[in-house]
Amino acid sequence: MGRVGKGATLAIEVRPAGKEPVFLALARAIVAEIERGRLNPGDPLPGTRALSKSLSLNRNTVDAAYQELVMQGWLAAEPSRGTFVAGDLPESGRAPVRAMPAAEAEVVCDARPMLSLSDGAPDPRLAPVAALGRAFRRALAAPSFLAGGGYGDPRGSPALREALSLYLREERGLTVQAGDILITRGSQMALFLAAAAVAEPGSAIAVETPGYPLAWAAFRAAGARVVGVPVDEGGIVPDALERLAEREPRLKAVYVTPHHQYPTTVTLGAARRLRLMGIARRFRLTVIEDDYDHEYRFEGRPVLPLAARAEPDVPAIHLGSLSKLIAPGIRIGYAVAPAALLRRMADRREAIDRQGDVPLEQALAGIIADGTLARHARKARRIYHARRDSLAALLTERLGGSAAFTLPAGGLAIWLRLRQNAETPAAESWAANAARLGLSVLPGVRFALDVARPPEAFRLGFAGLDEAELARAVELFVKAAHRA
Repeated sequence: MGRVGKGATLAIEVRPAGKEPVFLALARAIVAEIERGRLNPGDPLPGTRALSKSLSLNRNTVDAAYQELVMQGWLAAEPSRGTFVAGDLPESGRAPVRAMPAAEAEVVCDARPMLSLSDGAPDPRLAPVAALGRAFRRALAAPSFLAGGGYGDPRGSPALREALSLYLREERGLTVQAGDILITRGSQMALFLAAAAVAEPGSAIAVETPGYPLAWAAFRAAGARVVGVPVDEGGIVPDALERLAEREPRLKAVYVTPHHQYPTTVTLGAARRLRLMGIARRFRLTVIEDDYDHEYRFEGRPVLPLAARAEPDVPAIHLGSLSKLIAPGIRIGYAVAPAALLRRMADRREAIDRQGDVPLEQALAGIIADGTLARHARKARRIYHARRDSLAALLTERLGGSAAFTLPAGGLAIWLRLRQNAETPAAESWAANAARLGLSVLPGVRFALDVARPPEAFRLGFAGLDEAELARAVELFVKAAHRA
């Protein structure tokens, strides 16, 4: 339980046996807590006033119990300091439950890799924390929050849905209203709800491979089978999807990441987009579009989501995330879908999570409406563009002979393909050596549906590290290759 502290309380049960005095029952309960290791030698006990109030006992009763235990040697009273568990008692056989001291917490944190070339997480150090903090405080003080006696709409805060509808119309070309949007706790919840809305037990969802393993996990959790469709240098292969649809009568949906394919970062071209939507129409498939990092396009003209051009006869669920735009700890995602699908998703969301984080959703609505989020996106895009170029230059200089990549037009990661020769280690052994040196990297096997034939590649996220950190990370990465 940790050190109780003078002003704290101690939650214990006091049950007098027969006609036993209450103070003796309390004393017996405290001894039991000492014997089971909840209270340890030297731990302070609450003051008599605080404990009497928390246990609804007379203060004299608590004082009598303490005096009894001091006489028995279980407790020690120190003038002007308080009452403590006697320091000369043996330690209990149980490990005490205690708060971790700050020094130990730092040691635990240091056990993690020093640097991480993640899968493409943004840098929390760039987040507009001051503006978000002010907006959050306003949300907590708002009359609507203070007066609210019931649960909110399972579709999410009306203010955030309204703000997002304007944002998505301006930034992504989606003609949506607030009623077309469902707010979720991160895009992972949105993936699960999308699958639950379109699939039935035993039905199948087509996914890209290599692809996003957490999407596959969400679909399986919703009761769907996951069937892979290969990805090449142009993205998902439409001919392979068509062949799968012809032989798989229970195929219900196709999941794609067309803006920046995960993990290879390629943008799906116009011809393949048209072909994909044509196949979906022919086989009555729902298109689940994960547009997880749309804001990060550094070069070329804007590419609109599939959902922006979807015809009414091709159901499309468009998923996005504010976590990628602000910080991973901001667990807010959203889905845009036709009314019937959105209703099914909202019903399932209400069954597992009646509403979202209302103050956070209100705060995010505020920073979208006042332009803070758009300004942050512009700033982050400029910084991440420079970091992409920095990592690309380092990889070319240090690993040009053993690996290759196509410079991504956007996104937050580079897909580094290994040149297979006698001197190039396998990606898995390379990653293991990097971890020993203090660098976390994700090899291709992490994105493979068929782990027997993983791509010999790495997804190297550059957004979370500044230029100096990227240089250090590449140094460790190269060193790991030599050790392998």
